[in-house]
Amino acid sequence: MAVEEVPQSYEQHLHVDPRILRGIRRIIRAHLRLWGRDDLVDAVALCVTEVLTNVPKHTGSPECRLRLWNTEDGVHTTISDTNSVLPTVRQPDWCAESGRGMFLLSSTAYRWAALPTPTGKDVWFECRSARLGCGRHLQ
Repeated sequence: MAVEEVPQSYEQHLHVDPRILRGIRRIIRAHLRLWGRDDLVDAVALCVTEVLTNVPKHTGSPECRLRLWNTEDGVHTTISDTNSVLPTVRQPDWCAESGRGMFLLSSTAYRWAALPTPTGKDVWFECRSARLGCGRHLQ
């Protein structure tokens, strides 16, 4: 009996709308559990949700591409959109209803960056397993 190899990546084109975020979190949870990354489910789901929420708000288009890779050290995620303006981290106003996304990303991910591309930008981040003894590192 042959053993099927589990793909170690996931990619999806998205038209971001707040109503799809719950489904995206379910997809992320399923892939991370399949990869044996149960310890990273909450961190990756939070970071993806925060970045995806910013796509229609700050890019002028709800279109983006989500990519996840299972790596030796953790999970690498890239969200590509069509706007070249790079995000910035600012001190959030905790009384406001929004404005905390990039702060939460920078506080949760091991490292992250935003890079311009010929068609817009990539916002990527890595979440690493606590069992590796790795702390957070901001880019």
